[in-house]
Amino acid sequence: MFTKILIANRGEIACRIIRTCQRLGIKTVAIYSTVDQEALHVKLADEAYLVGEAPPHDSYLNMAKILGAAKQSGAQAIHPGYGFLSENADFARLCQESGVCFVGPDPDVMEKMGDKLRSRKLARKAGLPILPGTDEAVANECAATKAWELGFPLMVKAAEGGGGIGIHIIESQEELMPLIDRTRKVAESAFGSSRLFFERYLKDASHIEVQLIGDQHGNLIHLHERDCSVQRRNQKLVEETTSTAKLSPQLRRRVCNLATKLGKFIGYTSTGTVEFLVSADGTVFFLEMNTRLQVEHGVTEMVTGLDLVELQLLVAAGEPLPITQDEVSVNGHAIEIRVYPEDPETFMPDSGEITDLHQPEGEHIRIDSALCNGYTVGLDYEPLMAKIMAWGEDRNQAIKTLQRALLEFRIAGVKCNVPLLRDVLATKEFIAATHHTGSMPIWIEEFQTRFLNKCANGKMSKNGNGHKNGQENGEREIAAAIGVSMALALKSAQPLATTAFSPWRVYGRREQLLSRSMGNRGWR
Repeated sequence: MFTKILIANRGEIACRIIRTCQRLGIKTVAIYSTVDQEALHVKLADEAYLVGEAPPHDSYLNMAKILGAAKQSGAQAIHPGYGFLSENADFARLCQESGVCFVGPDPDVMEKMGDKLRSRKLARKAGLPILPGTDEAVANECAATKAWELGFPLMVKAAEGGGGIGIHIIESQEELMPLIDRTRKVAESAFGSSRLFFERYLKDASHIEVQLIGDQHGNLIHLHERDCSVQRRNQKLVEETTSTAKLSPQLRRRVCNLATKLGKFIGYTSTGTVEFLVSADGTVFFLEMNTRLQVEHGVTEMVTGLDLVELQLLVAAGEPLPITQDEVSVNGHAIEIRVYPEDPETFMPDSGEITDLHQPEGEHIRIDSALCNGYTVGLDYEPLMAKIMAWGEDRNQAIKTLQRALLEFRIAGVKCNVPLLRDVLATKEFIAATHHTGSMPIWIEEFQTRFLNKCANGKMSKNGNGHKNGQENGEREIAAAIGVSMALALKSAQPLATTAFSPWRVYGRREQLLSRSMGNRGWR
């Protein structure tokens, strides 16, 4: 096992990795940008190195600086977390060449599965069912023909990238070229590649993913499945395991077996997640594979009792998996919500210094967070602030525990989406587990109607962000609604700007505004 590792990341995932290392007695090295020098992950690590200015390419994507910090500190391995360089095959190869272990899969496998077109082909060769789509990148001159062959609605997707960025639903011929052009611009800006492909849009499907872990000795197991169907702008907001409320035992076994089949076919090592779409009639389609630690790994840990970061480190160090498939057991149910800094009513990104913070505590509650009083939530990086998880003996108990936790969560100085997520957990569809990937647009419309009615009546809409009750707040909300409308008029036709802000912020703000002008299609 390693004695010292460098965490090439920041925020809650860096803190999460550090805590496992502390338990294992492994020294940790943090990296930070100029705006993160007082961040919690820097304070928790045994040592820390400045790697550049705030823009990601100058700091957390600066391979030379990160490898330099690893060499200077004597770190034996680099854990990339998720995001940033976690699925960058070139960085993994550079680590190997520098004599530093990259905590992740083989770079060649990472490269193959990171390209959605190549991963579709590999999945088909492995015997997995895939959605009808194009096998090659779509050029503008043949887009109309390919779209006609597939039929509408369809999805246009960036061949590289992830995080829900570079995906749009096209419902008619009239939308085809405008949304292709829009997607190319987003893909080029976010991922450095404008390659796109088409895939049939599967309406009202559930998004089911399977957690894999493999070692360098040919052993590979699954840690069961997660339901990630609550999404906005193709970004997951709520994740849970298991999916017994939705899928039959036979269907659960099928998706887990298909994921394992693919993992063994490509010779996968480390943690990874195979994602599927499951239609209402139980038909399963391969979606993609994420060759890294998943944001939502915590709920799997809560029901299996296994530490996925520890398992990652073990197999990266060349050790065999300490558990077999038959020894993997599931106890109870776990649900996670993602806390983002955004106005829960207008969905506009927010920032600011945290002046007061209370995170829920108690039995069966887990918080993965980098939040603390005095911390400044900025605009430079992917904005996930915290993950709030709850466990229960069954799904209903997990929902109740999570609802209680969200009622206790308080933050002042920056707005967050916790009130929205409280509303989501209370919907009859979520409680009955009849929700799907198309549910959020419907809920958003219902929530927005409720919000506007409260504004019109001069009543406070619950926000849970430390703001005052009464007429003052009602006036503030009305002003916010007017501000959104004005921003829409000014920005909806503007191209994606190149700014110092994170791509997520720019993309999210633009998508939120454009979606309002296009009948909320962007909320899918």
